[in-house]
Amino acid sequence: MMKRAIIMGASSGIGLEVAKILKRDGWQIGVAARRADLLREHFPDVPVEAIDVTAADAPELLLSLIRRVGGMDLYFHSSGIGRKNPALEPQVELGTMRTNGLGFVRMIGTAYRYMAENGGGHIAAITSVAGTKGLGVAPSYSATKAFQNTYLQALEQQANTKGLNIAFTDIRPGFVATALLGELSGYPLLMEAGSVAEECVKAVYHRKHVAVIDGRWRVITAFWRLIPNWVWRRMAFLK
Repeated sequence: MMKRAIIMGASSGIGLEVAKILKRDGWQIGVAARRADLLREHFPDVPVEAIDVTAADAPELLLSLIRRVGGMDLYFHSSGIGRKNPALEPQVELGTMRTNGLGFVRMIGTAYRYMAENGGGHIAAITSVAGTKGLGVAPSYSATKAFQNTYLQALEQQANTKGLNIAFTDIRPGFVATALLGELSGYPLLMEAGSVAEECVKAVYHRKHVAVIDGRWRVITAFWRLIPNWVWRRMAFLK
């Protein structure tokens, strides 16, 4: 039986590349993002849905897409925003919270409830290494990514205690050269979306619980965790 996947945020970046890989690998896919025109340009022969994760009708639209695909074995969430905000501009902070917080919970929760009612499945989400420590140059971004890490961990515990057949993969890439970062200067160890997407799919296939991408970032984030808070709060990062 063909596996069925929904990729949220498939119009660009990692989500687009993941959707291409899954389609190449024989999955029956449905794709969603805010801009349906871009989705149709990339995927003229698969079900498409225009979904804004911050909108109240997003869950109903996701369920509609699932029905058109014929079900959902994998929900892959690659919808998120973030940017440097050293001036702490309110619209940036609040917009990031709406997409990475409210939108994340709305869509992951919808996928979770669907799978709980339909025999299980696999939920994978792009979070970030930025959730490892609070980055002063991007407060809401690093905070929402830490929130996403904890939320997925909590859902995984809940699913296990309820005996639900739902797997979770929290994918934490380092900095990726996509439109999300905007101006790319100042970001260390930038990776290409295509190679990151290959690692993302590999993590899903191996049913990893947490996958930090790539090896360099696994070392860096392990080091970050060892830095005492009194040292960290005095460090300058990505000025």
